[in-house]
Amino acid sequence: MNKNHLWWQTGVVYQIYPRSYADTTASGMGDLRGIIEKLDYLSNTLGVDAIWLSPFYPSPMKDFGYDVADYCDVDPRFGTLADFDELLEESHQRGMQIIIDWVPNHSSDQHEWFIESRSSRDNPKRDWYVWRDPKFDEDGNRPPPNNWQSLFGGIAWEWDEATEQYYLHSFVKEQPDLNWRNPELKAAMFGTLRFWLDKGVDGFRVDVAHFIMKDPALRDNPPVKVEGEAFHRSHGRAYDSQIHIHDQGHPDLHPIYKEMRQMLDEYSATSPRVSVGEIHVFDFEKLVEFYGTPADGLEFHLPFNFSLLKMPWEAQAFREEVDAYEAALPAWATPTFVLGNHDEGRIATRYGEMQSRVAAMLLLTLRGTPTVYYGEELGMTDVIVPPEKRLDPYGLSVPENGRDRCRTPMQWNTTQNAGLSDADPDELWLPIAENAAEKNVAAEVDDPQSHLALYRELLKTRKASNALRFGAYRSLDSGSPDVYLYERKTADETMLIALNFSDQPQLLPEIHGKVLLSTHLDQTVPGKLRPHEGLLLKKA
Repeated sequence: MNKNHLWWQTGVVYQIYPRSYADTTASGMGDLRGIIEKLDYLSNTLGVDAIWLSPFYPSPMKDFGYDVADYCDVDPRFGTLADFDELLEESHQRGMQIIIDWVPNHSSDQHEWFIESRSSRDNPKRDWYVWRDPKFDEDGNRPPPNNWQSLFGGIAWEWDEATEQYYLHSFVKEQPDLNWRNPELKAAMFGTLRFWLDKGVDGFRVDVAHFIMKDPALRDNPPVKVEGEAFHRSHGRAYDSQIHIHDQGHPDLHPIYKEMRQMLDEYSATSPRVSVGEIHVFDFEKLVEFYGTPADGLEFHLPFNFSLLKMPWEAQAFREEVDAYEAALPAWATPTFVLGNHDEGRIATRYGEMQSRVAAMLLLTLRGTPTVYYGEELGMTDVIVPPEKRLDPYGLSVPENGRDRCRTPMQWNTTQNAGLSDADPDELWLPIAENAAEKNVAAEVDDPQSHLALYRELLKTRKASNALRFGAYRSLDSGSPDVYLYERKTADETMLIALNFSDQPQLLPEIHGKVLLSTHLDQTVPGKLRPHEGLLLKKA
């Protein structure tokens, strides 16, 4: 690796949802030892550079681990701290880094901090959470402090009968929001970071990073207008009826992330550490602010860019979005694009089987640090989970966007439960996909034209190419509105990537180069793209 580029600037991150990856206890859900058993698959068969683990902390699982009851331990359902230590050591021995989720906006209502906080108004930890009096009206009713709505449905305030105040919850009521304006709370949360850094964790993905600071005056959010009219509930959820300018994203959050970066930089003196921000901000000028600046203080190494998730499958739309993002980035910043994760439908379901191959080439050849969600390398698809088996609290309020569909078990082979678990099938936490017999590791690993084969070739080619790992990006005129053409370039190497977003063959402008890889994984002609084909060429 170039000495001027760190692992998080050039590597590929693989996200694991631990409940769905590999089960060693026949419980019906995955665990840390299951991940340990699959490390050779990740390092040798697939060839990723880092693993991001979704939450494994002790939790009542009202939001499947994002309601944290203890930030410094492992839920017994996933194993022990000793298991985590072994996972970390075994990953490092294979040259892979470990990134873990950190959830700073809220805890579980079962966390000892909140149990103390709600015990009385004068408890020392009362101000560690956001408590407010109601706005009593003339009739003695007690409406909440403002009009803020929970992302998961209903108002964002829960009445506590014992202490006669409301507490804030931006998500489910069992996830009370932490009060980052309290210095003791901030110090305690930073202490949880140091706990994992001292163990040797390589970085953190910060959950809903833009939520942690709200308007200190708790002003109402203004309403959304729809074609000149006020938003009405018939248009959708109450949450969507508001412009969310006061319940999240207050500028006071930036000093907190600058301080977090200083901590990570301290630890990076021994080995590079990274912070990845889950930031649902689609104004690139505002998103780029989360990088910070060298002059005023750096913040996130990698603020996720989610803009491509909502793009129509059109070459011009993708090109314009990438070009706009690249233009907004400071020259020193590392981009990170997202095409799938535990909150979004599977790529093959959103776009189609062949289109998902083109998407793979796009993700793994754009500039920056890509993240691959588990199972995408197999072409896994969404699973229609019957209503009686749905678990996701967001999906219960917005069924068409429920996240159970993309969190189903990893498909390893054709044995019972697709190789996830020895449990009775009825005990699985979520059902197996119907296409698991075809879309699984065992079926694809020796198939030279499988989805898995494509990811392996893309990862191998990327590792061998300085241009793909850290070269400059420039989009080119493809001569067709259906073809996205761009180059990745260093002083001594130029790669060309041509992606056909249409179901029609396309001719390319005259290009002199060697085809290194087609998404069809067969021989092809450099100047012609078949329907839904991507080509990676090395320029002569």
